[in-house]
Parts: sequence; C-alpha cells; structure tokens
Amino acid sequence: MERIGIYGGTFNPPHIGHLQAAKQAVKALGLSKLLLIPAYAPPHKAALPANSPTAQQRLQMLRIAAANCPEIVVSDMELRREGVSYTFETVRSVKNQYPDAELVLLMGTDMFLTFDSWMHPEEILKNASLGVFYRGDKGEQPAIAAKKAEMEEKGVRIYLVRNDVIPISSTQMRRLLAFRCAGEFLPEGVLDYIRENRLYDTRSDWKSLPMDKLEPIVISLLNPNRVAHVLGCRDTAVALAKRWGADVTDAARAGLLHDITKAIDGPLQLTLCDAYGKLLDDFSKRYPRTLHALTGSMVAQRIFGENENVVSAIEFHTTGRANMTLLEKIIYVADYMEPNRNFPGVERLRELAFSDIDAALKLGLEMTLEHLNEQGAEVSPASRSALAWLNRSVPSRKD
Repeated sequence: MERIGIYGGTFNPPHIGHLQAAKQAVKALGLSKLLLIPAYAPPHKAALPANSPTAQQRLQMLRIAAANCPEIVVSDMELRREGVSYTFETVRSVKNQYPDAELVLLMGTDMFLTFDSWMHPEEILKNASLGVFYRGDKGEQPAIAAKKAEMEEKGVRIYLVRNDVIPISSTQMRRLLAFRCAGEFLPEGVLDYIRENRLYDTRSDWKSLPMDKLEPIVISLLNPNRVAHVLGCRDTAVALAKRWGADVTDAARAGLLHDITKAIDGPLQLTLCDAYGKLLDDFSKRYPRTLHALTGSMVAQRIFGENENVVSAIEFHTTGRANMTLLEKIIYVADYMEPNRNFPGVERLRELAFSDIDAALKLGLEMTLEHLNEQGAEVSPASRSALAWLNRSVPSRKD
C-alpha cells in the first residue's frame, strides 16, 4: 500500500528544520510522497505576526525550499480553501484524492500530547495514522510513551520519527532575520526571495529611531512574558539617571534594549556571535545562555545604531565589570530591582539605588555571586573583577 505523509504548518518562514524533518519522515516511514501544506489561518494561533508575508508568499518560499526534493510536494489546498485551516478537513481532502493510500499525519510532540483537543480528532483518525517527531529528551519520553500506549489501545497507529535536526522555530527564525544572521538556517534560495520581497524587516532601517517608534519594534522581538520586565527596567533606569545625573535618553534606550536578544536560546546565541565575528572566551562558550548581554549590545550597535555608552551598558548589565561607567551601573541596578522583581533583599537594593548607587551595585553583585555559589554554578570572571573593584572603594552594606 502506498504511504503518504501530510505535514502542515504556517511555515513563516520555512527553514531547514522543516525541510530536514520532512526528509527524515520520508526516509523513516518509507513515504512515497510527502505533502507540505501551508495553512491559510491556523486554528491554534490567534493571528500571524503583523509583518508576516502573504499566504502566496509563504507558499512560494516553501516551493523554493522543496525544489530539489522529488518526494516532497507542496500543496496549496488550504490556501485555496481560505478561512481557518482545520486539519480534519485537510486529511479528508487528501483521503478523497488518495483513497487507497495509508495517510500519515505528521506533528510535533506538543501537538501530539494535545491531539484530543483538536477539532474532530476522531475524523482525522478515521482517515490517517499519526507520525510524531520526537527528540528523545528524557523529560518528554514518559508523556509520549503514555499517550502512544493510550491511543494504540484504541486501535490508532502511531509512528515515532526521531527528529535530530536543529531545534529552531519559525519565531526564532524571524528574530534572526531581523538581526541579519539567519542565512545558514534557510534552504537555498529562500533568503534571496525574502530579501528581494523585503520580507521580515530584512530591509528596514531601525537606526536612531525615536523612542515611540523603537518601543513597538523591541516589544515585537521579545517573548511576551519579558515585556513587563523590559519596560520596568527602562522606567527605573530613567528614574536613576535623573537621580544621578546620567543621560536620560541613553538610560531609556539602554533599558529598553538590554534584553533585545534574550528570546534567542543558547545555541543560537553562539550563532549570532559567529555571524557578527565575535570571538568568545571560554566562560561564554561554556555558558551560552549568559550571552544575551553581549549579543544584545552587538544588535543595539549594528541594527539600532546606538552609541557606545548605550552599547557598553547593555553588554555588562548581567555581569558588571571593573571601572564601570555611571550608565553601566544604572542599567545593572535597574535590571536587578525594577518593579516586577520580587526576591529577598530587593527592597534594600531599591533603597540603596537612590542613596548610594555604588553600594546598590555592590549588593547586587554580592547577591548574584551568593546565589551562584549556592547552586554550584561558575561565576563570570567579569563579575569577580567588578566586585573586587568595588570592594576597594565601597564598604559592605548588606544590613
């Protein structure tokens, strides 16, 4: 019996993770054909991001991506249908087209574990088996195994497809495109199409924007749960700049941009450093999750055109360093004590911030090092240097 795969999604944009997963499914499941089907409007997402390409542009990018893969066929059936793209309708249409074939609906583990909440899951299972991409992570194995056993008891055929491709989402891809370092993650020809059609802000000029235009762009590049912290840091930095005589505009811009790359995960932080030609020390290579301050400073300079004072304040806002400038101190302390922070000692830090900025900085560094030591984690050499510098001039004030 012919076996045909169905792989749907927004593909906004299609990247090598999509293409490699499709190729692995073809090989692992012995598919004679795999249908890549971009959604017109996915039911599980409120709306596509504001700067998304049109449906036809997503379709064209997908066709470019799959051009050299003979087993992969890009279908526009959901785009022609328009409206919300319900999977049960798509599977039914494919079954009508290939009535004698075994259909395998491909999905990730999150979608598999929530499959019962889909629209008409029973109709999907009448017409198709399920193929589940999984990474073999220990945390996901029990849940997948339990769900697989539960569904197989009901007569559902489940195929597990090991997914060893790079773990990157389309959301991360859009951020990398904005930061001008996405090329290695896009299939041949896709980046050229994106640039030619000025998609995903790849041709936007964001340098020296006024604050009212900078803020919505920054917010669009953050994880939603980070927005309140960033705005709180900005407002706190402005208040501290007014108290201590720093440049208020620089403080506001550094506070707003300090976590601009925070949503990029660890391995991709290394990619960003490589794309910008930044050589890393051993500590940074061992702990790539700490790199968002460095990469944020590079993005602030290259993409947003910020001045050196703002750039250095962003670079050292997590570690500090010896001989910190006033703005560097302010951003470090503002990040630590902004109104959304809640931990033992934060109120004392807030008091010190407006009476003795150096003492507040020192207390913040001491609390950070104490926390890391309790966890058995390695401390950044820059933080040790910063604290040693402060210890020579600022008395201890933990009381």
